[in-house]
This record gives sequence, C-alpha cells and structure tokens, in this order.
Amino acid sequence: MGAAQPPEILGLLGDPLRWQLVVELGRSDRRVGELVQLVGKPQNLVSYHLAVLRRAGIVRAHRSAADGRDVYYRADLSRCRDLLARAGVALHPGLLLAPPPPACAERRGSRPVLLFLCTGNSARSQMAEALVEHRTAGAVGARSAGSHPKPLHPEAVRAMAERGVDIAGCSTKSLTRFTRSRFDRVITLCDKVREICPELPGSPITAHWSIADPAATGGGEKATHDAFDDVADDIDERVTLLLADLGGAHLERTKHG
Repeated sequence: MGAAQPPEILGLLGDPLRWQLVVELGRSDRRVGELVQLVGKPQNLVSYHLAVLRRAGIVRAHRSAADGRDVYYRADLSRCRDLLARAGVALHPGLLLAPPPPACAERRGSRPVLLFLCTGNSARSQMAEALVEHRTAGAVGARSAGSHPKPLHPEAVRAMAERGVDIAGCSTKSLTRFTRSRFDRVITLCDKVREICPELPGSPITAHWSIADPAATGGGEKATHDAFDDVADDIDERVTLLLADLGGAHLERTKHG
C-alpha cells in the first residue's frame, strides 16, 4: 500500500511567499498594494498567490467600506488552525494539538493597554473593548473611541448581553480624547477611521480589522439583528487570537528578560 498524500495545507503554506502572506494577513487586514510593499514581490505574483489561498478558503476578501474600489484581505486563522490540526493527526494520532492556554494575564504593573477605534464608537469598538476586559478580568487594559461618536446602539448591547457581557452603561468617546495617551496596540475596526487615524505617542503596534458597520445593513429589523450577531462573532474570534498573540509576546519577553 502506497504512502498517503500529505494534507493540502502543508503544500499551500510550504510555499515561502504564501506563508509570508498568511502571516501578514494574520496580523492585520491588508490591501494588495500594502502586501506588495511588505513582501517585496510584484503585484501580479502576489495576486496569483492570494487567489490560490482564497480558493483554499485560507484567505477571505471583501470590498472596503471607505472606498468600494479597494479590497481588503484577511487570513482565516481558525480554518488554518483546524487544517493544521488535522494534518498533525494525519501524521500521527499522538500529534493532536492541545487547546490554547487561557488568555494572557500579565503582571498588573506591566499590563498591555489596547485602543479600539471605529467611526461612531457605538458598536464595533465597544464590543472589542468589552470582550478584552471581560476575557482577561482587567489583566489587559482596553479603551475604545470613535472619530464621530454617537449613542451606543441597542443591538450592540443586546448582542453582547447574549454573550455574557454587559455594556449597557458604557459611554461613547471621541478619538480626540486619546491623542496624547500611550497604548501598546491600536486596532482600527472601520475602513474610514483607518484612513484618518492619527499617529499616537510611543509608536504603538497597529493593526486593522476591516469590519463593516452592522448598523448600516439594510433589509429590516431581522437583517440588522443578524448583522450585529455576525459582527459580534467576528470580533469575538479576533479578540481570542489577539489575546493569544499578546500572551505569546509576554512569554518571549519573559524568556529573554
């Protein structure tokens, strides 16, 4: 009996350029032009490999809410995790991946502080802030703000409450409130805000989560309800990955400190 073929994921990520693209897209949503600069390869080559990754379901794409001519790409890290886990088991059952450790809990004196930004600070950034604080019990600090703040959306309150997080008493805040504050990471969740986000003190690590405004969804009450649930699930997944990344960074500092 001949040897079984290796899982497709190994061949897909075994290519150095595809690996680099997935790594970059795991850190932040990007446009093609940004990826070209990051990897230092021609646009036609980058576009070809993005298409390969999209066909495999490892990379997703959607139109920018700020400029419909732009397309943002994002790595589907949950699918990568599942495919890599299956590849390990295919090699040997003893290679079953263990579940990730709990969200990082750094020493209170050196806890990282994150800033989440969107347009109205009425839904997306509030969800992200609340999930970080809830998941880490305050071990990771989180703030949120908007370029044009407006009242907290009741559907955001409802979606978070169904996930065990109460944001009903949260106030919305303007981005200008934080322009002199220091953060370890700044994450924009709105394509429009990304284009106008000022440089903040201390050169924090930046990332972009290209998430459409659930309040802008047409189609009536049910469509809006579903849109908020989808966005809450998306942000929940991204926060999980972000906290794992923060935990890994802390372990590296501890190891070399």
